[in-house]
Amino acid sequence: MFLGTHTPRLDDKGRLILPAKFRDELAGGVVITKGQERCLYVFPMPEFQRIAGQLREAPVTNKAARAYSRVFFASAHDEVPDKQGRVTIPGHLREYAALDRELVVIGASTRVEIWDKQSWEEYLAASEDEFADIEEGVLPGGL
Repeated sequence: MFLGTHTPRLDDKGRLILPAKFRDELAGGVVITKGQERCLYVFPMPEFQRIAGQLREAPVTNKAARAYSRVFFASAHDEVPDKQGRVTIPGHLREYAALDRELVVIGASTRVEIWDKQSWEEYLAASEDEFADIEEGVLPGGL
């Protein structure tokens, strides 16, 4: 399970050093793809394969499933982190997430999310007030 918030930097070659806490689970390979709210999702390969299986189960006649699958898979980039735990974020994904040098990398249970630092701070400020209200809808009965 991926937990926590980290603040690495993107180097001049578009590489990110994965947080040390996440490296063992991601060492076998990752898939980086577009996420919601203009962040990037980083999945360990087994988790990506599980999600791909779920998407394969959706009927091809379902327009929303086709549209989601197209974007999800077309933007995906697979890679094995190097010995220093670095991965290269392709230009099209850096552009999608408006990534600058300053990043925020968060653990989000079964995936890692990569955010531009300013975008993350804006998202957090906008959603923190709603956090308590959202709990009831997400976790019926609360914690």
